Amino acid sequence: MSRRIFIAGNWKMNLTLSSSLELAGGLKEQLNGTNDVEIAVCPPSIYVQQVAALLKDTNIGVGAQNVYHKDKGAFTGEISVGMLIDAGVKYVILGHSERRHILHEKNEDVNLKILAALSSSLIPIVCVGELLEEREAEATYKVVGEQIEGSFANVSAEDMKKCVIAYEPVWAIGTGKVATPDQAEEVHVFIRNLIEKKYGKDIADSVRIQYGGSVNDENAKEILAKPNVDGALVGGASLKVTQFVKIVKSA
Repeated sequence: MSRRIFIAGNWKMNLTLSSSLELAGGLKEQLNGTNDVEIAVCPPSIYVQQVAALLKDTNIGVGAQNVYHKDKGAFTGEISVGMLIDAGVKYVILGHSERRHILHEKNEDVNLKILAALSSSLIPIVCVGELLEEREAEATYKVVGEQIEGSFANVSAEDMKKCVIAYEPVWAIGTGKVATPDQAEEVHVFIRNLIEKKYGKDIADSVRIQYGGSVNDENAKEILAKPNVDGALVGGASLKVTQFVKIVKSA
């Protein structure tokens, strides 16, 4: 089954409103007509509405970097699924390693958010990945397996098809270290096999698994050439028009 390559840019806590719109405008101009690759940008939540308005009716979708699992209520500082959709958002990054390790989100928290996103039209991009000490202890499969199992608890087969998974080895995020294409492929195969065991081959073959972790315009092509790497979740390189465009073109 051919899976459509999906390149998403995670802007993290960077940029101002004017530089966000400048970046989005540059991408809109340079990626116009690039329709064989799915493309998204994920600005800070305070800017999603303006960026989504600028990119409306283009080939670039807009994602958020987080969401809360409740519809509304006394949850100061949180943002609901409905609010994101109202702002023009299509995707949401969940379980990013920075939220897991800095803000101590557990698999159970990620699971509640995935279920909330799936109860509406939001497409979850669910991040999994191991720390350096976990890789060195040869615990990669154990850690990633537990993250997949816990994060996707009670997700139906029909809903699983809507999800995107991003394998992000934590030791390669923002460090300049990158998993080799073979290392990435091995873990992607492992994740796909886990999905197959739980949901069957058809669904496992349809779920897209992105790679994230210091992806840039120089290493993207080699990583994306692997059969089980279905795109990239790009960090720092997504903040520069030329670099992000090159990554999309290399896909």
